[in-house]
Amino acid sequence: MFGLLGLQQRARELFRRAVLGRPGVPQYLFNLAAAERMIGALGDAEAHCDAAVACDRHYGLAHYLRSDLRTQSSNHNHIDEMEALIGEGGLSASSEIMLRFALGKEYEDVELWGRAFDHVKAGCDLQRRSLPRDPAAEIAEIDAIIQAHTRCWIDAAPSGYADAAPVFVTGLPRTGTTLVERIIASHSAMDSAGETGAFAAEMRRAITKRPGGRDPEGIGRRYLDSAAALRVPVNVRFIDKTLENYLYCGLIHAALPSAKIILVQRHPIDSCWAIYKAHFRGKFSFSYQQTELAEYYLAYRRLSRHWRAVLPPDVLMEINYEDIVRHQTAASQHIIRFLGLPWEDGVMRFHESPAPSATASAVQVRRPVYASSVGKWRHHADRLKPLRERLAREIPEAELA
Repeated sequence: MFGLLGLQQRARELFRRAVLGRPGVPQYLFNLAAAERMIGALGDAEAHCDAAVACDRHYGLAHYLRSDLRTQSSNHNHIDEMEALIGEGGLSASSEIMLRFALGKEYEDVELWGRAFDHVKAGCDLQRRSLPRDPAAEIAEIDAIIQAHTRCWIDAAPSGYADAAPVFVTGLPRTGTTLVERIIASHSAMDSAGETGAFAAEMRRAITKRPGGRDPEGIGRRYLDSAAALRVPVNVRFIDKTLENYLYCGLIHAALPSAKIILVQRHPIDSCWAIYKAHFRGKFSFSYQQTELAEYYLAYRRLSRHWRAVLPPDVLMEINYEDIVRHQTAASQHIIRFLGLPWEDGVMRFHESPAPSATASAVQVRRPVYASSVGKWRHHADRLKPLRERLAREIPEAELA
């Protein structure tokens, strides 16, 4: 519960006590390692993953977490160990999926591109067989939002709650949202609530209570109450980095007209490759098959263009991941200026922040800005042909270069 509330130091202490009480339970060791990853204690996290694997060498979650804790090298990795497990067979489907994605990551770290893709694809194929939701339904949801949340709809909405100005950082997974969040959270006037899911929850609650009715002010107030329950300090503005909020930008503006929304974009194929090679437990069902991923990306692109057209420019800002990593100072200044904050040099040292991060990028944000992920899809250009061909039918060639 402390972990879900973002209180990772408290969670870590309780997990440590559980491990001391029963040191041979792999789940307890994994829980401890996961909390340590979130607070940046990466060496401790790796040691506890090692211990979990020693207790149960088939424990896929520990292999997966361990592979992410550092950039693997040719003489310091876990490839042989995991390949042996795959070769032996007998793994549960969930453990094999985790091992496949872990191997994909480690092979990419050591620049064995073909083997990396082999394992990523195998993991995606396995995961797709147990998808909880039809990806087509997710695309239909986006198109329904575009049709419903027009500029006229926004202009006609009842007044929202304007006395608070939270910042929503959103976008597709693996596109730089955590980087933007950490830059902003390094400002003394800001704090992060993390990925709360609170806005969508309050929206659904409002629809259940008042079917067909609209109460944006009530949604805004109850959302802020939820943020307060997550122990956001009352004397600072806060950031909500829930990814799926890109679906609700129109509703967010209606409910919280003083809020700022930052939509993070990334090169289309880099974005899709980063999503394809990541494992999202129970989320983003479109991400495990190339043409379905391309279809969703194109729907997201339509939605982004829609929000750009209907929301005021002082409410919505789009920023490219590539601009941040290539021109960190200028991009950071642009973000801080958009939020109406005075410049602070500390935002350039976001990687020094001790604040916990519960996102998939919790390890990466402990490092200064780096550009090594830009263009990484090119190593897999031939095998990403289905994805590339579908994107190319709607995206200009210059944007895919």
